[in-house]
Amino acid sequence: MAIYTKEEARQIMEKALSFSTADACVINMGGSESGNIRYARNTVTTSGHRSNQTLAVEASFGKKSGTATVDEFDDESLESVVKRAEELAKLAPENPEFMAPLGPQTYDESISFVESTANISPEYRAEVAAKSINPASEKDVTAAGFLNDSAGFSAMMNSSGLFAYNKSTDVDFTVTMRTNDGTGSGWVTRDYNDVKKFNPEEAAKVAIDKAVMSREARAIEPGKYTVILEPAASVDLLRNMSRAFNARTADEGRSFMSKDDGTKMGEKIVDERVNIWSDPLHPDVPTSTWNGEGMPLKKMKWIENGVVKNLAYSRYWAEQKGLDPVPYPSNFIMEGGDASREELIKSTKRGILVTRLWYIRSVDPQTLLYTGLTRDGTFYIENGEIRYPVKNFRFNESPIIMLNNLETLGEQVRINGNLIPYMKVRDFTFTSLSDAV
Repeated sequence: MAIYTKEEARQIMEKALSFSTADACVINMGGSESGNIRYARNTVTTSGHRSNQTLAVEASFGKKSGTATVDEFDDESLESVVKRAEELAKLAPENPEFMAPLGPQTYDESISFVESTANISPEYRAEVAAKSINPASEKDVTAAGFLNDSAGFSAMMNSSGLFAYNKSTDVDFTVTMRTNDGTGSGWVTRDYNDVKKFNPEEAAKVAIDKAVMSREARAIEPGKYTVILEPAASVDLLRNMSRAFNARTADEGRSFMSKDDGTKMGEKIVDERVNIWSDPLHPDVPTSTWNGEGMPLKKMKWIENGVVKNLAYSRYWAEQKGLDPVPYPSNFIMEGGDASREELIKSTKRGILVTRLWYIRSVDPQTLLYTGLTRDGTFYIENGEIRYPVKNFRFNESPIIMLNNLETLGEQVRINGNLIPYMKVRDFTFTSLSDAV
């Protein structure tokens, strides 16, 4: 097994650290057990199990650092990897932004590990595949999906006395359903720490229904439309926006958060209903309670009532500015409302329902303008009902403009380890049509 207990990891890392002669030494250790099943054309194509473990040593002499890794943990291997890291450090150029390792820290107890997920069996994976394939076949639809589950640990120890340990589990599922006539496509994704929250029948039905509904899509004119964005349609735009909450790029005039006399800290940048925060102990999206530098992660507000509340400061940049460091968030939580997707549709006189966006690319980092395409279920809404499927669009939009054009916030949904609400947004810009299904 590649998953070591806290004490087992500590003993191995202490042994490795005992071989160090460097000015500073940081050891990272991790391991995982994971399983998967993949299917296409309504047939299972592959399944497997992976077991991985690794230990990385970063040795530093002054501001010169070198890193080496190993996947065997006997004394001889540990001594060898430490010496290799030290040899590389002596050959490396100085890093002008080098920061000495942190001393001992206090961390909250993580809630990211769930035993039931760690115990997923090959039989369970096969059942999940069957619950997509069988109903798809009955609807003249072809399923292609992937389920991956994993359990693992990560640990850190350094020569300044820091020790951190975390265990976590996750299960990730995606499936694409295509109608056999090639004119309709539906898609869904689900991810959880706790597999007991996963309903494979419900997920498959969503994708099948969208595939059937999206047959023979009609072309309508591009332009500005009221849109209902499912969480999978907005999550990547919002995550891209979150990268702008970097104090250094803002201070250096390289991001949306920059302004002539400093940054937009404390300014209102979006609708006052927008509240965004991160929280490693949120029960629906728990994460590790420390980051890659060993800094503790706590609940942190990023936007409150539309106002920028915090920017992320690396240890180096915080030192340059004489401030305390603020670690980058490990998850992204946006407050939602009570409206369901169906209620948002019912309240829309004329608009478009978007399942998801993809192939998103930056157009202008200063305004956070992005372009990309819709896919896997785009529908025209009229007088509170879905009337017909429409051909996919290319969009040009900024998440900042999007969050200033909010009409209604709907229910939150977990997506890619984040909590994102359904959103109804006015004047979303579609620039051209795409023939892709």
